[in-house]
This record gives sequence, C-alpha cells and structure tokens, in this order.
Amino acid sequence: MSEAVLRVALVDDQALMRAGFRALLDAEDGIEVVGEAADGEQGVALVRAEVPDIALVDVQMPVMTGIEATRRIASDPALAAVRVVILTNYGLDEYVFEALRAGASGFLLKDTEPADLLQAIEVVARGEALLSPKVTRTLIGEFVARPPDRATAPGLDRLTRREREVTALAARGLSNEEIAAHMVISPLTAKTHISRAMTKLGARDRAQLVVFAYESGLVEPRRR
Repeated sequence: MSEAVLRVALVDDQALMRAGFRALLDAEDGIEVVGEAADGEQGVALVRAEVPDIALVDVQMPVMTGIEATRRIASDPALAAVRVVILTNYGLDEYVFEALRAGASGFLLKDTEPADLLQAIEVVARGEALLSPKVTRTLIGEFVARPPDRATAPGLDRLTRREREVTALAARGLSNEEIAAHMVISPLTAKTHISRAMTKLGARDRAQLVVFAYESGLVEPRRR
C-alpha cells in the first residue's frame, strides 16, 4: 500500500456500531474516518461532501436503504472513485446480491474480526472486489439461480472471445491464477483480459463483472 491516508465514511443507523468501527479505524495509521451518517440519505450527502475512498454502508437503514444509497453513489460520475462496502448481519442473503448489482464493491459481516476489516479496506482501496473466489461461488450458488435479464446487461458483443472466456471463468469464482492455469496463459495476461472486459462493460470492479456474466446469460448457474 502507498503511504497515502485512506479516507473512510461510516453509514449505519446504529450509533454503537459506528462508534466501534470509528474506534478501530481511528487507531490505525493511514486511515481517517471523515464522517458518520445515521441513514442512507445522510450517507449519500456525506459521501458527496467528503468523497472518501471507502464508504462502509449498512444494508438496512431508515429513510433510505443501503442498497439505494449504494445505487446513488455508484451512479454519480463525481463519486466514481468511491468504493462502497456493504455491512450486513445476515451473511449471504439476497440483500448482498442486490447491493452488488447496485454497484457495491463487496460486503462484510458486522461481526468480522478487526484484522479482517482492516485488510478488507486495503483490498477495496486497491480497486479489487471484496469477494474471495470461495465467497463468489457461494453467492452464485445461492442467489443467481434465476433467468438472465439480458435487457439489464448489454455489451456482451463488445467482448472478444478471450474476454468472454475470462469473464465466464471469473464468474465461476476462479482467481486470476486459476484462470491463467485453465487457459494456459500467464496470470498477467489473465489480469489484462479481465481489466479490458471491465473497461468495455463499464464495470467498477470484479464484483460487477461477475454480476454481468450472470445477468447477460454468458454463464448460467448450475442447477441444484
């Protein structure tokens, strides 16, 4: 990581939860909490005012849900550099999938260990999706077994054959190294194909690429 200070916004309707996160983050060198918000509407206003690197957003809040707040942040060109991480008590539920569709870069359980929270912030700040291959597989298995909605996922024709292949493998939960081994290419080449696919599709990160693959019908969930 660079020595630049990572700026984090906290958006959660539980004051005790915000206080806990703030205490943990404020104790870390290189991280600054730029503000707190108690509902989604306040959260969007906070993010627009401060333009933090990371916004930790609770999924269920009064006034405006975390999903709608995420959607507004992700759709604002002025906030393109902001990465939203959804906070949830519920694990891999359909709220998480909806949040990813709305533009979140990943999610964390609220009972995440402190060290894991700090690592997660670093991962997202680097522009990576906070979805390990294992979590991606679980998410896919649970919540995308539905007919593809090609109307909401245009752009498949923009991808080359290789880019479609790496996108499909990423959607199956493979890491860049696993994709490289499968396709008999270097990890750097796999990463380049992934990056080009994301650029062509306007995907903010790998999580968005996975959602696209399923919504476009490029990959179909395995039936149980």
